[in-house]
Amino acid sequence: MPGRIRQEDIAAVRERSAIADVVGEYLQLRPAGGGSLKGLCPFHDEKTPSFNVTPGKELYYCFSCTAGGDVIKFVQEIEHLSFAEAIERLAARAGVELRYEQGGYVPGQETSQRRRLIDAHRAAVDFYSERIRGDSASAARAFLAERGFELSDAERFGVGYSPAAWDELTRHLRGRGFTDEELLKAGLARQGRRGLIDMFRGRLMWPVRDLTGETIAFGARKLDPDDDGPKYLNTPETALFKKGHVLYGADLAKREIAHRRQAVIVEGYTDVMACHLSGVPTAVATCGTSFGEDHVKVLRRLIMDTNGSDGEVIFTFDGDAAGQRAALRAFSLEEKFVTQTFVAVQPDGLDPCDLRLKHGEGAVRDLIARRVPLFEFAIKSALAKHDLDTTEGQLAALDEAAPIVGRIKDPGRRARYAVNLDRWLGLMDERFVLDRVRQHAGGGRGAGRDGRDRSVDPSTARGGDGQRGADGQQGRPYDRSDPVLRVEREALKLAVQWPALCGPEFDALSAAAFTVPVHGAVAGLVAGCGGVVSAGRARDWVAALIEAAPDDRARAFVTELAVERLQVAGEPDEKYADMVLATVGELAARREIAAIKAKLQRTNPEDDQPVYNKMFGDLVALEQRRKWLLGRATGG
Repeated sequence: MPGRIRQEDIAAVRERSAIADVVGEYLQLRPAGGGSLKGLCPFHDEKTPSFNVTPGKELYYCFSCTAGGDVIKFVQEIEHLSFAEAIERLAARAGVELRYEQGGYVPGQETSQRRRLIDAHRAAVDFYSERIRGDSASAARAFLAERGFELSDAERFGVGYSPAAWDELTRHLRGRGFTDEELLKAGLARQGRRGLIDMFRGRLMWPVRDLTGETIAFGARKLDPDDDGPKYLNTPETALFKKGHVLYGADLAKREIAHRRQAVIVEGYTDVMACHLSGVPTAVATCGTSFGEDHVKVLRRLIMDTNGSDGEVIFTFDGDAAGQRAALRAFSLEEKFVTQTFVAVQPDGLDPCDLRLKHGEGAVRDLIARRVPLFEFAIKSALAKHDLDTTEGQLAALDEAAPIVGRIKDPGRRARYAVNLDRWLGLMDERFVLDRVRQHAGGGRGAGRDGRDRSVDPSTARGGDGQRGADGQQGRPYDRSDPVLRVEREALKLAVQWPALCGPEFDALSAAAFTVPVHGAVAGLVAGCGGVVSAGRARDWVAALIEAAPDDRARAFVTELAVERLQVAGEPDEKYADMVLATVGELAARREIAAIKAKLQRTNPEDDQPVYNKMFGDLVALEQRRKWLLGRATGG
């Protein structure tokens, strides 16, 4: 098995992998104040961003689902990788050459399987890109030229050509050291009668990349009319490629999608190329499958699709019956978005590629500009099935369109569409139409009787029943509004985030100074790491605490403390830290005084005079200390 990656190389990878940059490749981040960034959590569905990134500490944390950790943990979780695979991926991104400990591994097998599959795809991209300029690729170049693309355009999108020979790519990759097993697992080859043959032969090739720009699959268009295979052939699903989770062109479009708060969904690879070349750089397409819920999640994170957002998702479909069916399938996903959704359909049925070829790039931009709301398109598509010149046809159309209007989440928009529906039907009876729409409103999936979306319940996502949440409590609620818990939590945040401000005062607080076990556990964890007096750089200190935490729940709580903002404007100073720590100490002294007083009341001084006198002396000393701490806590 592979040897262990050297610790100094892991540290170099962490140092050169800024968490804001890495996370920003998967979702849009916006300033959240206090130097933090926020976005929609990639690990659960949410309407309001709870996912925080703290660049100064190189940590992420979701205050809703409690996912959190450092940049390595993030890559592990979002890409479903092992620790070593995440390191290798980040190392490749940051240009860090990894070294492996000697012993216990097979030479030449140090790289993870995922890295090997990525490298095989990278070699295949180079191979196909080189072959498109050869004599055998004349049909491929002609295909591109007929659709208005030049070789420079092909180079921009990485388009290549797979030779018609049975195993030319297979032999090429074998010569680069890749095994037959790796080629099969990558989906670049398949088993033939006499051994491996190329998965793609005689086709125009589009590399399909993930959001980080790594090629993970290919889409291939046949060129030979005598080829009895499908017109478009995609890489089969592999460990790298899950077609329901990938959007072609998203790696190129993601920054413009975030900037413009717009995503344009087209049907094919050439449509994406045409849109980008025409000044619509937010275009993406699915890869051999229909647009689905996982694609919605990808786009929502890139747009930061939240309540009150001004973003837009625009579906473009062919004007034929198949295109209309695709649009209506997209309508079934409309409720998954918070932002408004639109449809752009060319009246003459031209797709963006043909539209650019026939009418120029301006026509593609005009197509997107003429978008209509998806609800309007869906309603009018329903009405078009009926004869609106008859009463029977009008009523049948109303019964088909009313449920569509009833699914609109916003009550005001729903009412306006009901009025429009009456006008489009020609009934001229708004009350009748509104009543019919109301019968269907509120019954949509995920909606409550008050019209609010119930698909995400913060109370269940955060352990809101009080039985168990990220704060590690069992059997009792963790009430953040409790003033004692709030000040204890503030002290722990200072110890985790600003150890230099806490000095020996925090280290003097024992675990017993905290009222809930999880707080005492963190205080014990700090002490076990040498106390705040031994802390170095803040991000290294946080990393040490997380690494020393006994389990995932404890690690999650420490991470939460590391990224949660303090209850002070701006950066804290020594005076603020001293007041907080003194308050925790004073409250602890009060509890200890109360406990001693209770014991004194139960003790007969005549029966056990020495014990009574000692407790009384302890009480006097504690009271003096409490008054001193109270003075510090109040700034005296």
